[in-house]
Amino acid sequence: MTIRFGVIGTNWITDRFVQAGLDHEEFILTAVYSRTMEKGQAFAAKYAGATIYTSLEELVGSEEVDAVYIASPNSMHAEQAIMCLNHGKHVICEKPAASNSTELQAMIEAARKHDVLLMEALKSTFMPNFGVIRDNLYKLGQVRRYVASYCQYSSRYDAFRQGTVLNAFNPAYSNGSLMDLGIYCLYPMVTLFGKPESVQAVGMMLSSGVDGEGSIVMQYPDMDAVVMHSKIADSYLPAEIQGENGTMVIDKINQPYQVRILYRDGTVEELTVPQVYESMYYEIEEFIHLLKNGERESSVNSHANSLAVAEVMEEARAQIGLRYTSDL
Repeated sequence: MTIRFGVIGTNWITDRFVQAGLDHEEFILTAVYSRTMEKGQAFAAKYAGATIYTSLEELVGSEEVDAVYIASPNSMHAEQAIMCLNHGKHVICEKPAASNSTELQAMIEAARKHDVLLMEALKSTFMPNFGVIRDNLYKLGQVRRYVASYCQYSSRYDAFRQGTVLNAFNPAYSNGSLMDLGIYCLYPMVTLFGKPESVQAVGMMLSSGVDGEGSIVMQYPDMDAVVMHSKIADSYLPAEIQGENGTMVIDKINQPYQVRILYRDGTVEELTVPQVYESMYYEIEEFIHLLKNGERESSVNSHANSLAVAEVMEEARAQIGLRYTSDL
């Protein structure tokens, strides 16, 4: 069974997605959508056999496309995904799947109505070493704290400081630190521990109207969680899951490659497993596996998990005064 993919967007992340997909024997790229023929041609030239579309209506109406990967600006995800879903196309949508939970709920309803698969493309929860985290969590005993940080100085921040507001710092596209990077800390947390009971957020707002960085403290019945995110400074902190028996240390929560437990008695258990493929391969593998088995929702990046993360981000945005056009 070969899954024929179309892609919306011709940026670097789409290129990485296709490159990772080509490592899967059941992945084939058949369609590329771009707003301009020139960009579409430049992208498709690397992948023989892909048809270029400058009309989204024509792409979703094509009988040569089974599934669509959406990697357009965040603010466009919901409208484009719903169009695909309404035409019976399965959708894997780059994170964040939507600007807010209302949009995401509309996407989920469209997927269910038309009996098609919808999955948020948050790669880290499918990587081999995230499975290691999940499967060895019990060794920590009672978990008391989850700490995760993703802070990366954006290459576009220099332009911002010089007066040019690119998409990454433009609220019209539902961008900013929380949506672009903070979600990498929140999604694994929700996958492992569920939705927190309370959210307290602070953030540094930029003159364009998006957040440059921020921190969130969340409460669970028997533990708390701390998330830090930034697009205006770097961090080299690992992630930790602190338990009463020991602490699990993860090198990067957005791309876990190394995992170990430091026990209270001083012993260290290395848990890292090898990763054969590029990070994005594993979300594609999950998506294709679900399609082959007639399933319409991932048990990992489930609709419920995606909604919970969207709701946490909405609450955090409300507290720091971050509003998008899509919220109105």
